[in-house]
Amino acid sequence: MGEHWMIRKGEVRSQGGLVACQNWLAAEAGAAVLSRGGNAMDAAITTAITLSVVEPWLSGVGGGGFLLRADGKTGEVNALDFNVNASRNVDAADYPLVAGRDGDWFDWPSVKDDRNLIGYSSICVPGAVAGFAAALERFGTIAFGDALQPAIEHARRGLIVDWFTALCLAIDTEGLSRFPASAALFLPEGRAPRVPETGKVRTLPMLRKAEMLERLQTAGARDFYEGDVATSIIADLTAGGSAIDAVELGNYQPAWRKSVQTEFAGLAVHAMPGLSGGPTLIEAVRELATSLPETDPSSGQSALAFARAIRRASEHRLRTLGHANSESCTTHVSVVDRDGTMVSLTNTLLSRFGSKVALPGTDMLMNNGMMWFDPRPGQPNSIAPGVRPLANMCPIIATADGKPRLALGAAGGRQIMPAVTQILSYVAKYGMSLEEALHAPRVDASGVKLRVNRKARTEVAPRLGTEFPVEIVEDTLYPVNFAVPSAVYREGGENCGMAHPNHPWASVGAEQT
Repeated sequence: MGEHWMIRKGEVRSQGGLVACQNWLAAEAGAAVLSRGGNAMDAAITTAITLSVVEPWLSGVGGGGFLLRADGKTGEVNALDFNVNASRNVDAADYPLVAGRDGDWFDWPSVKDDRNLIGYSSICVPGAVAGFAAALERFGTIAFGDALQPAIEHARRGLIVDWFTALCLAIDTEGLSRFPASAALFLPEGRAPRVPETGKVRTLPMLRKAEMLERLQTAGARDFYEGDVATSIIADLTAGGSAIDAVELGNYQPAWRKSVQTEFAGLAVHAMPGLSGGPTLIEAVRELATSLPETDPSSGQSALAFARAIRRASEHRLRTLGHANSESCTTHVSVVDRDGTMVSLTNTLLSRFGSKVALPGTDMLMNNGMMWFDPRPGQPNSIAPGVRPLANMCPIIATADGKPRLALGAAGGRQIMPAVTQILSYVAKYGMSLEEALHAPRVDASGVKLRVNRKARTEVAPRLGTEFPVEIVEDTLYPVNFAVPSAVYREGGENCGMAHPNHPWASVGAEQT
């Protein structure tokens, strides 16, 4: 027997700016920036930093990411790569292969003691702080310290312990309990905290993280890489056995890049270039431009077109770029301001709680970026010193008539690109609203079997089954089966925002006009 819940969220429409993301507290922080006269970049960076405190298991300043910005007046699109780097001291021999396979589409071998997945050996040089600061310096109107303030306040008040927090902590209790600082921060009684049924709301303060952010407020973002904060980070990493050293941390710089682009259904679709999900999405969208039926996006034929395009593009990615291993837990922020400028930003720690390591001196959760490398030697994305891994993140912005129309992205590891591709198609080709598009059933072609949403038409699974192995699954909160998208849209001077319907905290924050 299964449970059949009807869950719906409505899109938000406004003449003012909107922030769509996976946590209502972070969305409110970004919307407050817009209400004070800030622009889309101000709001996006403030939201992303706040997310690192109010939903710390998905993203954070100990990770990396990508963002795209489209100017509301000129339509110019800029892309920023602030993803993580492998340490220059990494030795692939420290990640020996052992018997056993990961069992997914690509059937990778396992690494001894999961060294690429958990602990200090899985950590890469983080890029988020440098990326956030660079984005504000070029396109923001507020100081970096101002963008930190909501996160500082939330860190001092503490992570709210409700049923969803308790669930997320319980899922990773085993991993967090391996590291004393992580356990002290998130498992105060040696287990996931109990949710109070009555009385005062329980919180888990992050006082050392607040102090770190306050230091960056006064000393500037580069202190994370070159100053007192950097000294604390390197001391903790060294004590834990990480290969990352002070010189490479100090040398980290984000990179502005030219987006990759294709035309689709009257829109110019812009995505991240290089070691991201962007080139794969662009290839899939190019095929879909001619293969999708003209009508009926929910049909079996449409689902088959999506599956073929996504699979072919993913296989090409594997042959030429390699593959980003395993599932990851990211967070995505989509913002549009009153002038129509849009930002599409994805930030990640990779796995849920990243490496599971919270650094003792800063309460900062660190990424497990080594997970993104192919553990096999001689592959396009094999472990190597000082290089950036191939990532699954896939933020996009679509423009029409030289103006931003849609900012879209998702969390969910390999599920991201298939979800973004389908939602883009629902909106651009089939004219769905954001609310309709995010509620519409999707297929996921990122694994061995194609997953079909149980709410899809009965014809979909049999049609896909003529060419692919198929399983029918629920669109559950956990495990995530079809990614966690958020989007903003603009047409005729009116903005629209939509957050993932199934996520209990996902929300759209609106500028108060």
